[in-house]
Amino acid sequence: MKNIVKNLFAIMLLVALTIPVNPVFAGNEDRAGESGAGELLIMPFARSSGWGMSNTSCIRGLEGMYLNVAGTAFTKSTEVMFARTEWLKGSGISINSFGLTQKVGTSGVIGLGVMTMGFGDIMITTVDLPEGGIGTFKPSFMNIGISYAKAFSNAIYGGLVLKVVSESIADNRAQGVAIDAGIQYLTGDNENIHFGIALRNIGPTMKFTGDGLSFRGNMNNSDVLMTVEQRSVAFQLPALLNIGAAYDFIINDAHTITFAGSFTSMSFGKDVYAGGLQYNFNNYLMLRGGMQYEKGLFDSDERTSAYTGPTAGITIQVPLNKDKGSTFSLDYSYRTSNPFQGTHCIGARINL
Repeated sequence: MKNIVKNLFAIMLLVALTIPVNPVFAGNEDRAGESGAGELLIMPFARSSGWGMSNTSCIRGLEGMYLNVAGTAFTKSTEVMFARTEWLKGSGISINSFGLTQKVGTSGVIGLGVMTMGFGDIMITTVDLPEGGIGTFKPSFMNIGISYAKAFSNAIYGGLVLKVVSESIADNRAQGVAIDAGIQYLTGDNENIHFGIALRNIGPTMKFTGDGLSFRGNMNNSDVLMTVEQRSVAFQLPALLNIGAAYDFIINDAHTITFAGSFTSMSFGKDVYAGGLQYNFNNYLMLRGGMQYEKGLFDSDERTSAYTGPTAGITIQVPLNKDKGSTFSLDYSYRTSNPFQGTHCIGARINL
């Protein structure tokens, strides 16, 4: 198994080193909009959202399934999480997330994560009835992930995620699968230097099928009815590569400040640079902030994202059983956007 991890790390590092570092050649802006399943790019939990997703190298627990799965290997026993996100408030889109991770054996951790998106009731319209009045429908997006991560030593952690992607409306549906892989490496006298790398959303193309792509009509102006089915064009998943590093400034036993940074190479969009910091007071209170940057972010004519960069978050954590180390925490994060009124996320986490 150690050889498998070493080979996986070597492959991921090779991919990272082949990415052009010159900003002129980085990213794939010309392919923007060509992929689907964009919900795979959303972080549905508050802690990482508050960091601006800069914590690729130091993410811990279930949230790792959505950024770097190696982080789930740090689960001590059992972790359960819930979160509710008002995504781009004012758009009427909400995200509900749930998951758990469970330690198995001496160093393995399995995980299950579920994310659903709700868009509210949307009016049904037709060519003959463009104003609607014939009812509503509810789109449904759901991602289900199953993960396995392992601590291969005190310094190396790795894992894999298998995700099932489902998108549907009343009469059309698309389904697909994707795989994520990630590794984290710790070093330093106090294990306070973190490195991480993750490949995400690697999988076959998806396409829509269903009755919504067919219609009935008369053949050659006769009384003969026939059903014609149109074929949907297949679309690719939004594959990406995350590379990150972090450093813990351990002031004393009660106070720690962590600086983190990451680079995300997007297959279908602009590359993203993220930085963030977190202040941790004795694991009772955590304050964090971050910044995400992509080309043209500060120019309203060139900006192609609704997010404008800054993020912030807070965690309040209380012990449930000091002997077992179990805790309960509440998390909140906010991401600025223009237009809309930002993205708000609130969640709860139980470590048993």
